[in-house]
Amino acid sequence: MKRTNDLGRDAVFPLVLRLAVPTMLAQLVNVLYSIVDRMYIGAGVGSLALAGVGVCAPIVTLLSSFGSLVGMGGSPLMAMRMGEGNVREARRILNSGFLMLLVLSVALTVVFLFSKEHLLMWFGASQATFAYADTYMTIYTAGTFFALMAGGMNSFLIAQGFSGLGMATVVLGAVLNIVLDPVFIFIFHMGVAGAAIATVISQIASCTFVLLALRSRRVPVRLGWGGFQWKAVRRIAAFGLSPFLIIASDSILLIVLNTVLQRYGGPGEGDTLVTCATIVQSYLLLITMPMGGITLGSQPVISFNYGMGDAARIRKALRCIVGLCLGFCAFMMVMTYTVSPLYVSLFTRDAEILERSVRYIRIFTAMILPLAVQYPLVDETTALGQVRLALFCSAFRKCIYLAGLLLFPALLSAEAAFLSEPVADVAAAAMTTLLFLHFFPRVIARRERERSAGAQMTEEGPPS
Repeated sequence: MKRTNDLGRDAVFPLVLRLAVPTMLAQLVNVLYSIVDRMYIGAGVGSLALAGVGVCAPIVTLLSSFGSLVGMGGSPLMAMRMGEGNVREARRILNSGFLMLLVLSVALTVVFLFSKEHLLMWFGASQATFAYADTYMTIYTAGTFFALMAGGMNSFLIAQGFSGLGMATVVLGAVLNIVLDPVFIFIFHMGVAGAAIATVISQIASCTFVLLALRSRRVPVRLGWGGFQWKAVRRIAAFGLSPFLIIASDSILLIVLNTVLQRYGGPGEGDTLVTCATIVQSYLLLITMPMGGITLGSQPVISFNYGMGDAARIRKALRCIVGLCLGFCAFMMVMTYTVSPLYVSLFTRDAEILERSVRYIRIFTAMILPLAVQYPLVDETTALGQVRLALFCSAFRKCIYLAGLLLFPALLSAEAAFLSEPVADVAAAAMTTLLFLHFFPRVIARRERERSAGAQMTEEGPPS
């Protein structure tokens, strides 16, 4: 477990690549958790089962957002303390994050298990799809502890420069899920329940791996028990609020999308639209999850050098990160217009669902190039500690999307709901870019003054 990345001295572009690419690939593999489940369910159980699992997707996303609250809130703080050379405080943040995930996982398991029936009906399940959704959600929620620990603690591992191990954590679970899904669904004929069990077992494996890695003596900041501090918990929550709300609001928007499609689609048509939306959302994950991996994997470079007060390295890293996201989204744009029919055919043989899903995918992803600017600017703004600004930029996009979901189907047709995504992408990218260009120079200048003042005080020594 040799640490090969020096966040403060390695050449910036190779460093960003070494951190971002493994995390991007890990997130790409992580998408297979949901895609493989849905693919096997659609092929082995049917379209109604696929729609039922699609209704569960917002709840799964909401649960994972709590892992991001701690992981993406605590890991930049830990990286900053490491950049300052304050290992003791970095360890305190890591341990406090672990305790937060432990408490959250217990509370969320209880709340969701007792309220899942009402939630599923509110979130777009119909009488035909409820049984599938209920089975999947019950089993998945029982494994909340492992899901939160695997996702949340992995961010702390990546923040210490171990992007390879971070990738291994995700790949381990995803590969295991790919292997177990067909076993439980086709060999043991367990249907939706088999897919959920395979996912939970995979999360147990990922959770075990990341906790063992963080307990290793070779990591600079080792996970332990103790040193908890309420102040550290509050700071983690404050830093993690932006990514938490970003992901949690995604789940709310998925809920609204499913509900709108059911309402304006009506009986029969509503289930068809929800099935298509499930496939479309699965495809969008192939874009947003790897892009999130790029920004998450490279956050330690930004946070560490912000702690050091090195403005030049921060600027170089930002250019590299935005460039990587633009290149990836350009590639995915080409893929959308070439292989999306093949992708949809993995989920269904229904000709109508296949044709409509391909069309909706192309509408949904029409503005992913502006999205490639929005993502890194929001996430790296969080890495710089500017949580409120990042939160505003994210909230702006969600509000535009929500307005589209409510207005377009009412004014046009149910399927016009899919227009909300590209409209929100282009509007939010423009707003985020303008705000970032305005505030970023000020943030960097202030940090340089702080470091300069601190260095001067160190040289002069204490007053006599």
